[in-house]
Amino acid sequence: MSPKKKPTAPDVAAVPGGSGPCPHIVIQDIRPAVDGGRRPAKRLAGEPCQVTATVFRDGHARICVSLFWRHEEERAWREEPMRCQNPGLDLWVAEITPPVPGHYLFTVEGWTDAYASWLDDFRKRVEAKQPVKSEASEGAAILERIAAAAAQKDRGRLAAAAQKLRSLAQQGEAALKLVEDEKLRSLVDRYQPREDAVRHDPPLAISAERERAAFGAWYEMFPRSQGTVPGKAATLREAERRLPDIQRMGFDVLYLPPVHPIGITHRKGRDNSLQAGPDDPGSPWAIGNASGGHDAVDPGLGTFADFDHFVSAAKKCGLEIALDIALQCSPDHPWVKEHPEWFYRRPDGSIKYAENPPKKYEDIYPLNFDSPQRESLWREIRRIFEVWITHGVSIFRVDNPHTKPLCFWEWLLSDITRAHPEVLFLAEAFTRPPMMHTLAKIGFTQSYTYFTWRNSRWELTSYLRELTEPGMMDFFRPNFFVNTPDILPLILVKGGRPAFKMRLVLAATLSPSYGIYSGFELCENQAIPHHAIPDDVEYKSSEKYEIRVRDWDAPGNIKDFIARINEIRRENPALRRLSGLAFHDTQSEDLLCYSKCTPDVANRLLMVVNLNPHRVVESMTRLDLASLGLSEAEPFAVHDLITGQRWTWRGAQNYVRLDPQQEPAHLFRIEPA
Repeated sequence: MSPKKKPTAPDVAAVPGGSGPCPHIVIQDIRPAVDGGRRPAKRLAGEPCQVTATVFRDGHARICVSLFWRHEEERAWREEPMRCQNPGLDLWVAEITPPVPGHYLFTVEGWTDAYASWLDDFRKRVEAKQPVKSEASEGAAILERIAAAAAQKDRGRLAAAAQKLRSLAQQGEAALKLVEDEKLRSLVDRYQPREDAVRHDPPLAISAERERAAFGAWYEMFPRSQGTVPGKAATLREAERRLPDIQRMGFDVLYLPPVHPIGITHRKGRDNSLQAGPDDPGSPWAIGNASGGHDAVDPGLGTFADFDHFVSAAKKCGLEIALDIALQCSPDHPWVKEHPEWFYRRPDGSIKYAENPPKKYEDIYPLNFDSPQRESLWREIRRIFEVWITHGVSIFRVDNPHTKPLCFWEWLLSDITRAHPEVLFLAEAFTRPPMMHTLAKIGFTQSYTYFTWRNSRWELTSYLRELTEPGMMDFFRPNFFVNTPDILPLILVKGGRPAFKMRLVLAATLSPSYGIYSGFELCENQAIPHHAIPDDVEYKSSEKYEIRVRDWDAPGNIKDFIARINEIRRENPALRRLSGLAFHDTQSEDLLCYSKCTPDVANRLLMVVNLNPHRVVESMTRLDLASLGLSEAEPFAVHDLITGQRWTWRGAQNYVRLDPQQEPAHLFRIEPA
């Protein structure tokens, strides 16, 4: 039988940090932060950006907290002191204003304020009439340590204060007056060593962009359809005639589908038919023929000189050009012969055309972004963007980005925006929310949304509440297009002119960025059944496959209405941002009532929209007065900016009546009674 062993002491873990200092400061929950700080938060250059953080330490000592920030290309950090906004939650806050578009880094640092901590205790003892000789000696030692770190010109003042504090050790009130002196405190704050400072690492990021990233009215136009002769394509020079008309409607961005040469092989005919006639122009999204590819202008539209002239003419009309970039090729694209390795191959060696069953796109070859030769493909695409940037394009609408690798977009967008901080990107990704959100996080400035299919009060309020969550607004900027060449909403087909006006008001006032596809101002809604989706429709005589000639002043147009709505958007700062949105109740499910206010409540807009284009709706409002900065007893004026009418209201409940055959919405500005 073996002898019993004496119990041994348990193993003792090594002390963290060894003989170094033990950290006392804790920094948590820094905001804005996207994906825990791995992605940049979106903000606008020239506008204050609030940064918050939870910072505290063990024990009862006082702390200081600062925000450090810089442009990513700068080496020196700028420091902004943070203030404790909520002491009970240790919430600290500061504001920074990125001066110009670009990528910025920021972080938070906290340290113990030894002097303030000592002063708190010293003050309590003096006020309690206790002896403070020992405490005065402690304070003098702190001042001497600060003096040793101070500049020569201030060292004497701090050292003298330490000496005087020792001499006043028996005179508590006089000593307290000395150490609370504002000038002395200022020197202490400037030179006090941050011996236990903790800085959050790694830094977080902000992508600061220009104003158009957040606010703008878009107009989509096919240049070839701006002529006057049926069946004859207009050139870019001829299309310039439309620019003043678009300017009068108040748009900021003119979005063009691809302007490149269009393929001949398997060209689609009218209404997407497989057989094209000799005069059918084909789809601009089937890119490339013998005249060139993505870096060329279709000869039918003109030359690069004509494109440059068009961009210049648009700029004179206050319009910025957005160009569609579709990363796909027709069978006739020069890349098919020059770089066959960039395409998908079938087992028989032939190149595979695009499919989205049951849809087939025989006129389009998709690119293989995972090709073993993908580096040369990626760099060529980067060059294509640079070509159009040099020709004055500063906004790109990207076709189906969700079908290309996310790592490609992250590389490309980062590279372009660092070289050209003014360039913006709109993601045309009608797909699942996680993919749409990720595209926004990796660099797309704006995104198409589900607004086009949201019609009921519940659908709209639910969707907008999702979009205006603080975390969502840090990275996702919606662009509410009311229609596109591919999307003719059923409500426009069934609701006619009142529905067009109603949907325009919703898009233009719910979202700071919105767009229409040309023909919307004429209330075009001729439809054919969707060939793939039951109970859905598409545009008859789709402009994607044929040249349209229109009478832009045809009876029944809503051009003046569009112009007035865009004018209201420009005049009222509350409509320039997604924040400040609040919903209000009404007695009718057919009424959507909501408000937009600036943070200072100086600009307050209240919208009441009839969502039913077929009937008159009467109802009482139930306003959330607090969100409007109003009281129950206070009368206030509501000025309808569409019609010019004014009423005096009081309290939460007020009567509204909307006849869609007259005006489908009230767009009120709240003013003093």
